[in-house]
Formats: sequence, C-alpha cells, structure tokens
Amino acid sequence: MSVADLALQRNKYKHLTDDEWRWFLQQVEGRERTADKLPTFAAIEDWWYPVRLSCEQCSSELAARYKASLVSGETMVDLTGGYGVDTYFLSNSFSSIEYVEQNAELCRIAAHNFVHKPIAIHHTSAEEFLSSAGQYDLIFLDPARRDSHGSKVFRLEDCTPNVVDLLPTLLQHGKRVMIKLSPMLDLTQAVTSLSQVTWDIYVVAIKNEVKEVLLLSGGAGRITAIDLAKKEQAFVFTREEEQNCPSDIGHLSLDIGHYLYEPNAAILKAGAYKLIAERFGLHKLDINTHLYASEKRIENFPGRIWKIAESKEPKAKRQANVLIRNYPLTPEQLKKKLHLRDGGTAFVIGCRIAGKPTLLFAERMEDVH
Repeated sequence: MSVADLALQRNKYKHLTDDEWRWFLQQVEGRERTADKLPTFAAIEDWWYPVRLSCEQCSSELAARYKASLVSGETMVDLTGGYGVDTYFLSNSFSSIEYVEQNAELCRIAAHNFVHKPIAIHHTSAEEFLSSAGQYDLIFLDPARRDSHGSKVFRLEDCTPNVVDLLPTLLQHGKRVMIKLSPMLDLTQAVTSLSQVTWDIYVVAIKNEVKEVLLLSGGAGRITAIDLAKKEQAFVFTREEEQNCPSDIGHLSLDIGHYLYEPNAAILKAGAYKLIAERFGLHKLDINTHLYASEKRIENFPGRIWKIAESKEPKAKRQANVLIRNYPLTPEQLKKKLHLRDGGTAFVIGCRIAGKPTLLFAERMEDVH
C-alpha cells in the first residue's frame, strides 16, 4: 500500500496520537521514496527516515560510497550532516567521525541511526563548531543551496554556510577539505571563488545525469568525470590540457555509415570539449556543437553513439526521436516541421556543422546506461 493510500486509513490507527500518526507516515514514505536510492538503509529494520525534503536532497548510496573511496584517515567531521548519508558511508574510511547539524530533529534521527557507528553528534552550526574545533584529516561539507525564503541560489557565496568566507578556517582545521556542490552551480566561478588552494574536481553522474560536483583540496588540479552507473573508466584531465588542445572542427565530411558521438553528461559538465575528440580520434562538428564524428566506430566511447543513415527527411508520420544541439529550432518545432512522432531507434539530429545549421538522420548504436 502506498503512503497516499495509507494516509486515508487514519481511522484504523486510532490508538496512535496525531504526532505518532505523522511519524508513522513519514517512515513509510521515507522508505518508499529511498529504497532504491539507499538500499543499505532499506535493509536495516529499525532505520529512521527524516521528512520528504531531506530524503529528496540527500546523496544516493552510490555517490556516497564513491566519496568514501576518494579519502581516508583517522578523523573526519561532516559540518552539514543533514540526513547523514554521506556521514554514514564516509565513516567506513575513518576511525573517528563528527556529525554537525543545526536541525534538532535531524540530530535526533542521526543519533538513532548511528548508534553502532563511531560517530559523535553535535547539534550546532558549522561556524560555531569550528570556533572550538581541533584538527581533522578531512572536513566535509555540503552547503545548503536555498536562501532563507526557500529559493534556490546559484552562487557559492549565497549558500549556507558561506564556504567562500569560511575557507581560511576550514583550511586551518582540516588537512583536506571536501565540498559537495550542486551541478547547477557554475563550476569555473566556484573554483575561482576558492582560489586560495588547488582543488581536484570530481563531476559525478549516474545514468547520464550529473548528480553532484566534488571539490577536494590537496590535489594537483585534476578533473575527473565519471558516470557511476557505467563500467567505463573515469575521464581524467586538467584545465591546461583542455586549453592547450588543438581544435579539429568540421574537417570531416559526414557520409552515410559514419558514426556520431555525444559524450556523457559528466564529461560535458567537466568541460572536456576538445580533449574528448583528441583522445578518441574524433572530429568535432562545431566549436559550440558538442557532437563528434568518425569514419570507423570507436569502441568504449563514454557516451551515446549513432550511425548516420540515409540523409533525407523521414516520411510523414514516421516515428523518430529528435535531438537538438546548437540548432535554430526547438525539438517541438522540428518535430512539427517534419511531422514526426517520438519513439523507436531512429534519430533526427539538428545541429551546426562548421557554423551551418544541418539535419542528420541516424540510428542509435549504444545507450548511456
């Protein structure tokens, strides 16, 4: 029974107070919403779940385990504990963990859930905790990306806590600092705002959707783009490599049977627009069209692949998918113009090639999982 159906059965649970009933529904909904996202928690019989927003905003288990694989040491503090997903899995890489959270209810839930973990709970703000903190091998924080009115913010300086102002204190107390950013934040702007230290950057996607961006101090300025749901290796590079990479744009005359490529979302977010072409021997279609081509199929490409088909417009009412990349029409406008309906393996791809708006007709060869 879904939580929506269960909520209509209040009369069957008259022995529960209103507060107990709300808590009961919260637990049912929390498990229902996060069972796939957090399978380890779903398997724990007496696990407690917070309110819906906390469940929606928390890391997935896959992403939290990935963070834990990047760091290790004796002591760590999570300054923005929240639901505690990252704290829980990072605790596997450290001997002693501190969980810091301003919300009393989240602290209560964490204290229950972490009873068998070496995690100390602190009900306070990040700034107050740091005012009397010691030294840590790692300081982790995930700044809240909403203002006091609940509206989303898009600059690091507007998040809570303000990591830009707090950075000197973070570096004073932490040998390394890891900051989790929203994929909506401007990555270049964020790194520029925190330029007192060199950061390794991790762009983390799951099933071709970027879920989070991680900054880790103490590195060599490497950028890692990875899709955790794929078996392919991470794409690792530096800004200097991308900037110094020569361009090979629009030099391939696309013919039927040639192959077309779109890098996965993590690589595109990371900005490896030229390097992806160089490393896989591809031709970029246009400086602002992040599609690539080759005469022969490239194996193990980290993204989607199509084979270019006969270049004529589909017959009326033909089923095809429409993909728009740097093209003057929207997908809906192009579908209407060509009388297309969605579906199947055929694609109509609107893009620019060497500055010229072009339509390509293709068959998908490989999905991004």
